[in-house]
Amino acid sequence: MLDVGDGHEIYWEVRGNPAGKPAVALHGGPGSGCAPWWADFFDLDVYRVLLFDQRGCGRSRPHTLAANTTQHLIADIERLREHVGVERWLVLGGSWGSTLGLAYAQARPDRVTELVLFAVGTTSRAEVEWMTRGVGRLLPEAWARFRDGVPEPERDGSLVDAYSRLLDDPDPAVRDRAARDWCAWEDALACSPPSARYRDPAFRLNFARLVTHYWRHAAFLPDGALLRGLDRLQGIPGVMVDGREDVGMQLGIGSTIAKSWGEYVVVDEGHGATASTTAVVTAALARFA
Repeated sequence: MLDVGDGHEIYWEVRGNPAGKPAVALHGGPGSGCAPWWADFFDLDVYRVLLFDQRGCGRSRPHTLAANTTQHLIADIERLREHVGVERWLVLGGSWGSTLGLAYAQARPDRVTELVLFAVGTTSRAEVEWMTRGVGRLLPEAWARFRDGVPEPERDGSLVDAYSRLLDDPDPAVRDRAARDWCAWEDALACSPPSARYRDPAFRLNFARLVTHYWRHAAFLPDGALLRGLDRLQGIPGVMVDGREDVGMQLGIGSTIAKSWGEYVVVDEGHGATASTTAVVTAALARFA
């Protein structure tokens, strides 16, 4: 555990070769926590990989939204880098981790050797509107259940704001129902069966609260800032991977970024660390090793 200030302690671990190429993995969510499978992308004979749970989730403590913004997370990454004695490292990020990876690399390009991203997004207001309303045209039944999880007067407004309020309701039954409905929508976006991790009431509530916290504030970044800041990545080799069947993440984001920076690969699968995405990511990591 590393005390990073603001009352937060960050859980971290290092895997691989102590003399290997340094890398850090940025998990999704926000709020998923860094599961052990993140290390599986790497050849641990040649990489030294830092895994950590972003503040407010997983094994990090406390689980709170206080002092929890993208800027805080960037500062935490820097404190971890300094704590383990790394000058520069490769950054791997997926889904929300791709937003955080872009933000970190643009804030500290001098500390990033390469950048590998999958399920790419920037968590802009337009992307959040797509993930909570626009994509409903592709998933009408699941979206109707998601929309109906909020009171009728709020259904034509910001659904992420409405859920954020419900997840902070003084009634624990209201909070739990909102967390269940939000996580069911997360499964629908991923086009996957119900996730086992959402069976844990504490996990699903904290996860839903963190996601809505970051989404309703558009990642605490000026809208479009990550696209405007791509010039700061010049000189940093990078690979991005998107799934053609990933309905939640818009393919246009990765292709737009690729006009200014990085290699871009589209695979015929959905969201996250699918087989084809994993193959592209591991190949990129092997090349950068």
